[in-house]
Amino acid sequence: MAHHAPRSPRICPACDGFASAAVTLGGRDRRGHLRTITAHCPACQGTGTAPIRRDREGACA
Repeated sequence: MAHHAPRSPRICPACDGFASAAVTLGGRDRRGHLRTITAHCPACQGTGTAPIRRDREGACA
């Protein structure tokens, strides 16, 4: 009996797997640190993966 490995998640096509990025706001705070915000990919909500499409077996593409 054959055992199938689980399918690996697809990489998000919008961000290519780099789901979050730190963006500098310019300038520094009182302690000298850069002020940054974290921006997340709107397509995958910061996970870096896209849902796997479930094709019906035997369906024509």
